[in-house]
Amino acid sequence: MRFFIVDDDQGVRSMIADIIEEEGLGKVVGETDDGSNINGDLLELKKVDILLIDMLMPVRDGIQTVRALGSRFQGKIIMISQIESKNMIGEAYSLGIEYYITKPVNRLEILAVIRKVEERLRLQKSISIIQQTLQGIQIEKPQESQEPPVTENKIVTSGHFLLSELGMIGEAGSNDFLDMLAYLHQKESESVEFPAAFPSLKEIFINIAAKKLGSSAAAAELNKEIKASEQRVRRAIFQTITHVASLGLTDYSHPKFENYASKFFDFTEIRKRMLELQNDLEPSQSQVRINTKKFVQVLYLEAKRG
Repeated sequence: MRFFIVDDDQGVRSMIADIIEEEGLGKVVGETDDGSNINGDLLELKKVDILLIDMLMPVRDGIQTVRALGSRFQGKIIMISQIESKNMIGEAYSLGIEYYITKPVNRLEILAVIRKVEERLRLQKSISIIQQTLQGIQIEKPQESQEPPVTENKIVTSGHFLLSELGMIGEAGSNDFLDMLAYLHQKESESVEFPAAFPSLKEIFINIAAKKLGSSAAAAELNKEIKASEQRVRRAIFQTITHVASLGLTDYSHPKFENYASKFFDFTEIRKRMLELQNDLEPSQSQVRINTKKFVQVLYLEAKRG
């Protein structure tokens, strides 16, 4: 089974993930701290079977998120919260959740609930197979070697999730990065030499600016937008370096720090920013070198992987 965990408490997310992995229940394919960071496209991209989601979160709570997902998400939902209001719990069940777990969570309850939900999923799949057989539909075994093609929409959805994980969503440059992912996907579909012949930053900025302004834009207007886009992107990357470095200062073994620090950045630059944060150095005085091309390349490759 494939799991996705949404909870604003890092400790709760870690505990649930550890239980799932230690007990061999399946694989945690994603986690985030707020419901605003997920949608039906992302859950479909991750092929999520079971969504575990907190009821109360700062931006979009569990009930709002489940309502927004609607029929887009075909998997099962387990809601977790310390709230015991019968009305709120009733509303959650009316939206189609399978089980409601009260915080503080405990290992035995998590195990029991997940196993019950897994059993329901297996039963539904068995019934579906029987119904198709009775209707005379030939069931073909999936060809595991054939991966579905990665679409532009999936690239952008996956990129949105990555930017959220990196603490960049909300920054002005985040939209520029999503435009870059769409352009790079188009470029790859047109070139057999990609990604060996990865486009230059200049080419990328020119094309996303042209797409944004339209073909009738004057050269001066286009150049102005290219420079503005470059500045937004650099500021957004610096914000991400700061976010990742602050995670490392708080907890060197933080999963996001371990996963993203050396993957997206030169670790020496991350270390510089950590020292600057320790010394309360203003961003304008930062000595961190930003490698925009590396960041864009890694973001695209990670978004493709989903």
